[in-house]
Amino acid sequence: MNANTNSASPSGPPGSDSDSLPDPVNWDAHYLAGDTPWDEGYAAPALTEFLVHHPIRGEVLVPGSGPGHDVRALAIHGAKVTGLDLSPTAIELARSYPKAGGEQYELGNLFQLSDTWNARFDWIVEHTCFCAIPTPARSQYVRALADLLKPGGRYFAIFYINPKAPTGPPHGTTREEISGLFDPDLELLEEWVPTPAFEGREGRELCQVRQLRRSGLF
Repeated sequence: MNANTNSASPSGPPGSDSDSLPDPVNWDAHYLAGDTPWDEGYAAPALTEFLVHHPIRGEVLVPGSGPGHDVRALAIHGAKVTGLDLSPTAIELARSYPKAGGEQYELGNLFQLSDTWNARFDWIVEHTCFCAIPTPARSQYVRALADLLKPGGRYFAIFYINPKAPTGPPHGTTREEISGLFDPDLELLEEWVPTPAFEGREGRELCQVRQLRRSGLF
């Protein structure tokens, strides 16, 4: 699990759903203390396997990118990747690694990005970002993704279906919840339970590839 979208700041933009949905986790404090059990030191095995046969190219966003392992895995395959995280310490850590290709890292909150980010990305690659945010914010998260994708843009996700944490984060989910949230805006193209996984996550993850149904804001 990476540091994610909605924590250090107490709320989202005025009038948004996130006004009443502060994230109780101070992700930057975890990075400062070196308390980052979600950081395995390498890219998600399910993503690495996918990239062998399905290169992800174009402009790619990785929300909640943490130390950037997934970002660099994508950059090696030729993508122009932006890692987004709201933890300054995570961003500093990610930038400390040697460049793998055309990657960059931006400090920011997915729920508070300017309009210049809209319809910018060919792909968004999700690795347990969804499971780290407060569960009431999930519908807002999906809307943010839909706005960021270009027309016809795609979304690759590794969902953590059944984490061990009883209350989270990470927060568990179900296929039914994912379908109810994502289907209106993002059409399901592929779905599978990945064979490779971090130790302890075997059989507990779900991969999906989805495509934006609508044209976005522009």
